[in-house]
Amino acid sequence: MNANEIRQRFLDFQVKKGHKVIQPAPLVLENDPTTLFTGSGMQPLLPFLLGEPHPDGKRLTDSQPSMRLQDIEDVGDPRHTTVFEMLGNWSLGDYFKEEQIRNFFEFLTKEVGLDPNKIYVTCFIGNDKYGIPKDTEAAEIWQKVFKEAGIEAKIAEIGSAKVGDKRGIKPGERIFFYDDHENWWSRGGGCETTPIGDPCGPDSEVFYDFGEDKQDEAKYGLAHPASDGARFMEIGNQVFMQYRRLEDGSFKELEKKNVDFGGGLERIAAAAIGSFDVFKISLMKPIIDKLEEISGKKYDNNTDEMRVIADHIRGAYLLAAQGLVPSNKTQGYAMRRLVRRAILRALDLGISQNFLSEIIPIVAENYKDLPDSILTHREVALDVLLKEEKAFRQTLNKGLKELGKMTRNSKILDGRDLFKLQDTYGFPLELSIEECYREGIELSEKHREEFDEALKEQRERSQTASKGMFKGGLEDHGEQTVKYHTACHLLLAALQDLVDKNICQKGSNITAERVRFDFNLDHKMTEEELKKVEDQVNEWIKADLPVVFDEYEKAYARDTLKAHGQFWDKYPDILKVYTIGDFDNPISREVCGGPHVEHTGILGRFKIVKEESSSAGVRRIKAVLE
Repeated sequence: MNANEIRQRFLDFQVKKGHKVIQPAPLVLENDPTTLFTGSGMQPLLPFLLGEPHPDGKRLTDSQPSMRLQDIEDVGDPRHTTVFEMLGNWSLGDYFKEEQIRNFFEFLTKEVGLDPNKIYVTCFIGNDKYGIPKDTEAAEIWQKVFKEAGIEAKIAEIGSAKVGDKRGIKPGERIFFYDDHENWWSRGGGCETTPIGDPCGPDSEVFYDFGEDKQDEAKYGLAHPASDGARFMEIGNQVFMQYRRLEDGSFKELEKKNVDFGGGLERIAAAAIGSFDVFKISLMKPIIDKLEEISGKKYDNNTDEMRVIADHIRGAYLLAAQGLVPSNKTQGYAMRRLVRRAILRALDLGISQNFLSEIIPIVAENYKDLPDSILTHREVALDVLLKEEKAFRQTLNKGLKELGKMTRNSKILDGRDLFKLQDTYGFPLELSIEECYREGIELSEKHREEFDEALKEQRERSQTASKGMFKGGLEDHGEQTVKYHTACHLLLAALQDLVDKNICQKGSNITAERVRFDFNLDHKMTEEELKKVEDQVNEWIKADLPVVFDEYEKAYARDTLKAHGQFWDKYPDILKVYTIGDFDNPISREVCGGPHVEHTGILGRFKIVKEESSSAGVRRIKAVLE
């Protein structure tokens, strides 16, 4: 069974269990300044897990493409990837542990066909300090499920992963209790760092056993599910949100409990073919086969290089197909980094010519089943990536010339020279060092240290610069941030009324300190236009207009209410609409997830502090509330 078949079978299975299939979110989330990319299946659903009702009901399912660049240096081993797809299902106050555990076991063994004898699970051991009991409920359900499958399932209390590395597993053990470093979910990590007010709870992870011979005991210790070794691979995690952390730091059981399940499509597909190497599944192997053909080299002897290329080009394609282009800022820079790392690894394979034209069509074919709602730019993705490939090869040539200039009068390079080559000219460190050795150029004694020092200084500058950009944001739902969100709606309405009725939002960044609003306009706004817009917003604030919302069918919201919205083809059938002012003759009516203030009079005075160009045909206004 290939990965595309597993994805579809999962969604069909969940529908049979009463779930509604929802559209996945794009990898780049709008109006979320807290993260570069969607990093998990639950990330777009966080407001609903925190209590907001979902328009599609209490049982939801999807398959969410995700990206985590924090794993980029680990790519090259058999299981780490930067881009992956997360199969997900959720119960928002509906079913809980029994139904979830039984359903997932049924899916793995009956739908995918995994051998139940190779499935192992973990549960939360509890936390005495906070009075959180051991999750014996989940463990006992697992015991029943295994028993019904004719499998003995002894319980082992491990605690920490380090203890497991020394202890290993004993005959008959199949259910393992670990501490909150392994089996507790919250947005802050373990019990100690769970944010005040947040829902949280134990989780139960599911592992597939690829065999005793896969464990490198000298490197990782004895095998157990939470080991870093290759014998066991996590294929799914069931989070049971049953607690909330109180102001005094204690934990209280929730009356309305949620289930958040995420299962790695690539890892389940690897288990389905009995390979602990995820790069041998159907989404990866065709890429590897083409790389072998182009390079004339075998995968078994060049696993690191081919895995990095397959992973990175896959991620770059998904970003390009969602409309992102390489650049030197934020998400665009991350995309550029993926392409360039792939090209450098291709050089290591001896592929010196442009090669993406042969790889991208394979990736596109692999992901033809993903919905058009997120891959909105499939037809231009190849051209975008080919342009970047050509530009980077030119960059490499420039870097070689600059290296020659640096060594014209001196045969010694220090680490700061190497950093300049990478930072200014895009010439990678490893390539600079390789070229120095080839040309007999001496490196300063403290160059792997001078480079690191320059890199650290740059990172500190970047972190300082990004504090304002990433501080706060809508997800915190703080009082001041919510005020700015409502002010943002008033600003759009004023721009449409006074400047151009066709103006629409092209992006926003809303913090507790200001609103930054991007909109389409082909000219710089005049001082008179800015003054009129500012005055109009303040008039509406002074009028203390009501702000209300309700949920409507999409067609009614669009055609009858004439609500403002930009992505009607992507919206769910039932959506939330916010209205400001008189309901029959509103100042503003927008499709929006919220939250907002209840009346405009509490906003304070609105002041535009800057109007500038954001990009071609897009202007940006920065404003504050005084």
